[in-house]
Amino acid sequence: MTDSAFVVVRSGALTTVQDLGRVGHAHLGVPHSGALDLPAHRLANRLVGNPDGAATLETTLTGCALRLRRAATVAVTGAPCPVTVDGRPAAWGAPLRIPAGALLEAGAATHGVRSYVAFDGGVGAEVVLGSRATDVLSGLGPAPLADGAVLRLGPPRGPTPGADWAPHRGVARELVLPVVLGPRDDWFTTAGLHTLTTGDFRVSAASNRIGLRTEGPCLERAKDGELPSEGMALGALQVPPDGRPVLFLADHPTTGGYPVVGVVPEPYLAAAAQAAPGTPVRFTRLDRVSWGPAARR
Repeated sequence: MTDSAFVVVRSGALTTVQDLGRVGHAHLGVPHSGALDLPAHRLANRLVGNPDGAATLETTLTGCALRLRRAATVAVTGAPCPVTVDGRPAAWGAPLRIPAGALLEAGAATHGVRSYVAFDGGVGAEVVLGSRATDVLSGLGPAPLADGAVLRLGPPRGPTPGADWAPHRGVARELVLPVVLGPRDDWFTTAGLHTLTTGDFRVSAASNRIGLRTEGPCLERAKDGELPSEGMALGALQVPPDGRPVLFLADHPTTGGYPVVGVVPEPYLAAAAQAAPGTPVRFTRLDRVSWGPAARR
């Protein structure tokens, strides 16, 4: 129904539909996809009374503007940004009741990269392989938002919870990423592995939903050539021929032939999703024995 929808007035740099992603399709070459900052996505949904898996909008740096065709409860989380309704300031990180016809704008991020916009009922995009998520690598799911596009909203699920604000974990000035070495750390010299944990790295402006690229020193290789393609995990720290690590995020390819020096555990990837270009990056070594359920509690 067109009256249960919203119109994209300003799509921003990159705004996509995201949920918890596609699980169990890597053998088909389908990435996991889904929201890069899962805690922010879940929080936005909870503020409007949705289950965690409801689809939200994920904005990138410059936000978006939307005109609602039905009244809706909306929440904006993730990267802090100015929120307005018909030009009047509104709360970030809190449920907002927006009347039909009003213009909601999530502005440019003041810190971080990605904000999340949730609507009661969720974004009603078509389900593809069990998910409504936009996958920028494979092209599955709805296309990134464009000015003038009309997207459906699902039916509201009932009263929203009593929360009137949301805690914000903040965006660190330095991105610290623990790394479990392997499976191909033997492709790098001792000096190369030392560079990984001591080098002056920064987030590259070439980063995207596929991976966080780094600028800085090169990791010295112990072996020449490349590997046959092998499976790539979420959080894999792959090192292409230029020697600068790339951290694989939700839309990463499921296979690759460049060596993976280590893996960053999933709980740390939300911080990587919010690291703006130029943010210092420091990799720290995490022993396998300390990486497990007990270490994450």
